[in-house]
Amino acid sequence: MALAASAFAAEAPSADRKSGYDFMSRETRAMQDDDTANPGLLWVLEGETLWSRKVGAAGRACADCHGDARTSMKGVAARHPAFDTVKGRPVTLEQRINQCRTDRQQAPPLAWESRELLALTAFVARQSRGMPIDIAIDPRTQPFLDAGRATWDRRQGQLNLACSQCHDANWGRQLAGNVIPQAHPTGYPLYRLEWQGLGSLERRLRGCLAGIRAEPYDFGSPELVDLELFLMWRARGMPLEAPAVRP
Repeated sequence: MALAASAFAAEAPSADRKSGYDFMSRETRAMQDDDTANPGLLWVLEGETLWSRKVGAAGRACADCHGDARTSMKGVAARHPAFDTVKGRPVTLEQRINQCRTDRQQAPPLAWESRELLALTAFVARQSRGMPIDIAIDPRTQPFLDAGRATWDRRQGQLNLACSQCHDANWGRQLAGNVIPQAHPTGYPLYRLEWQGLGSLERRLRGCLAGIRAEPYDFGSPELVDLELFLMWRARGMPLEAPAVRP
């Protein structure tokens, strides 16, 4: 508790926290709630196939090491980004999947936002649906949490805006006809109607940066990973919805 005390100022009271789901229309909620209508489940099904496919020079599948994902992957997405002892910093779920590919399967890493990486990430995340987000903050991860919070509060771009100005100070109001959510990342990777496809949290963050006319950070950059860590910590205790649907 003492380690994370410095971040409490940026956190909304638990009773006031809302998922993006709470701001959606009845029709879009129904699409997310029905697995036969949720388009994100197409990626989940593809990810299930990839989970059992042997790849790389090692000729090994994810299932060869991890077995049945319904048990071995339960809760994993709720704990990422998580600290990696080799890298000495937190890694996202996408980065962890690519680590397994290069280190264990001896296969090339999957490209950011590629259908295969999104499918595997969605399949793994699906195993934690309904579980509370549970990000561990300790002396190793505290500096990265602080860095993510600093990015959240820093004014950027030609519009000179910070993430917190929209999502902490003005949530629930409208911007260009859309309701401003609280930016709790409870459903990633998610299907966005605007994209007509599945996308990662980093894609959404880069889109926000472009929207305030700032130079987006590269996929997998420390800045984006630290910001994702902060956002997931900020949403701790909220249930995962992956794969969610958003407007």
